[in-house]
Amino acid sequence: MLRSMYSGISGMKANQTKMDVVGNNVANVGTTAFKKSNVRFSDALYQTLIFGSSPGTIVGGVSPGQVGIGTKVSGMFKNTIQGNIQPTGRSADLAIDGDGYFTIQIGQNQYAYTRDGSFNIDKDGNLVTADGYKVVGTDKKPIQIPKEQNGQKVLSYNISSEGEVSYLLADGSKYPEAGNAAQKLGIAIFQNPEGLEALSSNLYGVSANSGDPIVNAAYGNVKQGAIEMSNVDLSEEFTEMIVTTRAFQAASKVITTSDELLQEIINLKR
Repeated sequence: MLRSMYSGISGMKANQTKMDVVGNNVANVGTTAFKKSNVRFSDALYQTLIFGSSPGTIVGGVSPGQVGIGTKVSGMFKNTIQGNIQPTGRSADLAIDGDGYFTIQIGQNQYAYTRDGSFNIDKDGNLVTADGYKVVGTDKKPIQIPKEQNGQKVLSYNISSEGEVSYLLADGSKYPEAGNAAQKLGIAIFQNPEGLEALSSNLYGVSANSGDPIVNAAYGNVKQGAIEMSNVDLSEEFTEMIVTTRAFQAASKVITTSDELLQEIINLKR
């Protein structure tokens, strides 16, 4: 069987995978804080038909002659560049301008991380994700917005650029006083954020190559009343879609052409 046929098959498979990734990027163009992914290819196996030799006294050296047997997906890389910050006016909406991930409790002593700050307040005053998971602070306790503080009604709450939570009370006073935050968002950064494992619902989990969360390191500014948009660029994705389609068609053409060659060989028997 011709090697070119297997090369064509590998090209089709690789470009199918790339199209899957491009399709997912396009589908999530409106997903809050979504990070697009890219696919990279590398050449696959080689068969050596001519072995190389070093130069001699009379005859010069011979370079190796090799025939490749296609391509393969060498990696899928998540692009963690920040998306645009979009103001919303909702007090529960938060965005991080710079490095950092909100810490979310998803189980008993289990935590996930997200850039999606489109939070809500439940009936108990907990700051939660769209799926009801609680947002936690630096002490790993849920961030809670009380209805009353020191016997007074809480009119509104504010989250500073450092992630410190404060409240405006009915008498016009602010609690707590500046520099004495009772609650502070647990913002984590990672040595390799591209190594985080996507868990769906805009959540990420720690993987073997992301490193453990670093909680006390410097991070970006928290923006209240805003969310981070997807970093997908449709013009780039459509271009990648066209290139991938043409590459797939070319790989399939290699198979049909190889089939024609095989047919010619069979016809020699006539």
